[in-house]
Amino acid sequence: MATHRPLLLYADHSGRILEHPYLEMAASSAGRFTRPSPADLIALPQGSELFRLPGRFPVGYDREKRKFVVLRHDPYNPRHTVEAVAAFVAPAHTQLYSAAYKTHRHAPILPLFAYTAVGWLQGGFVTTALRIDPDPRQDFKHFDPETIARNARRRMRQAPTNRLVQHLGRCALTYGCPAARNFFMNRWEAPLPTSPSCNARCLGCISLQEASGLCATQDRIRFVPTVDEIAEVAVSHLRKAPRAVVSFGQGCEGEPLLQGATLEASIRQIRRETSRGTIHGNSNGSLPDVIARLADAGLDSLRVSLNSARPAFYHAYYRPKGYGFDDVVRSIQIMKSRGLFVSLNYFVLPGFTDDPDEVRALCALLERTSVDLIQMRNFNADPEWILKSIGFRPVQKPLGIRRVLDMLQDRFPDLRFGYFNPCLDPDA
Repeated sequence: MATHRPLLLYADHSGRILEHPYLEMAASSAGRFTRPSPADLIALPQGSELFRLPGRFPVGYDREKRKFVVLRHDPYNPRHTVEAVAAFVAPAHTQLYSAAYKTHRHAPILPLFAYTAVGWLQGGFVTTALRIDPDPRQDFKHFDPETIARNARRRMRQAPTNRLVQHLGRCALTYGCPAARNFFMNRWEAPLPTSPSCNARCLGCISLQEASGLCATQDRIRFVPTVDEIAEVAVSHLRKAPRAVVSFGQGCEGEPLLQGATLEASIRQIRRETSRGTIHGNSNGSLPDVIARLADAGLDSLRVSLNSARPAFYHAYYRPKGYGFDDVVRSIQIMKSRGLFVSLNYFVLPGFTDDPDEVRALCALLERTSVDLIQMRNFNADPEWILKSIGFRPVQKPLGIRRVLDMLQDRFPDLRFGYFNPCLDPDA
């Protein structure tokens, strides 16, 4: 049947991904099903991945019956059941809707990825997302595996005693970390992981997992690099790389502020050797006094991660040890009081992020802090599991992610949106 709307995708019993002969693609906002409009669809970006969702039946829209239906059996082979399909969209893209599905009673928790709605239209995959950042630093086309591997192995041979270089080599070669790969390509942002410990127990932590049924997607660093090891990595990168950024706080570590003395000494040593580029910190913002020392030492920018601007949901997700939401706010304010750049690493989950109460809380936070940039990062977690875990039950119709962006831009005209940590040095 010809249609101007995309068709539903499903995975058959052998794992093949197929389009349904007539059911339309559906999408979800915290379990509320919808038909995505053409304006919410883009071609699936290069570098995205498709996932089968075990224990979940796909939900599509039947135009003739004018209702959403659960697809339980393969239309081409009714003896076999099917599974739902989702897209893990490439970096720089923000999801507008989650995949639509019905979960079995005993379905496993989904791994720590984001699950965006995906369909089939006019011979190609489409997804509900938008490009939030034009920066190409993590675009798939810029990563040649052979060149990266050759550069990484050469750099590791040149610095055999630098444990940080060796760690980044593993990140690039084993886990395909885009930041580590860019470090070995001598460009853009380079990571400086430092902390094997953390003062939060995030439900969706990707480097250490306590939850039953979940596993971390990568190993956490097991040592604290020395100041010299950190400076050796950072200075060479800042001196030569285009749009150079070095950043503490990576997915392969805990909370960098717990190594405040090492970070402070490293920043001072780096700045003694070069004034070029941007020294950045990714953090949970838990220790305002440490933030103040780092800012005074020469930290140029800070990105604070938030799943929610509402303290109750923040605490339910981060499960902080020895700090609270007010400390996070104070860290932001300390940076801004010194005229420094602050962004939010704001986890986007359709149906929650665009809940009217969440939007009001975010606006109130922005009023208090004058944040410069919101990085609209997709929430890497099973949507149903994470919302149940933090105790969220939607009672209002979601506003829509795109509408929230428009509302924030109208209310805060100087606020920027993106995905990456910007280089703040115009001469780099």
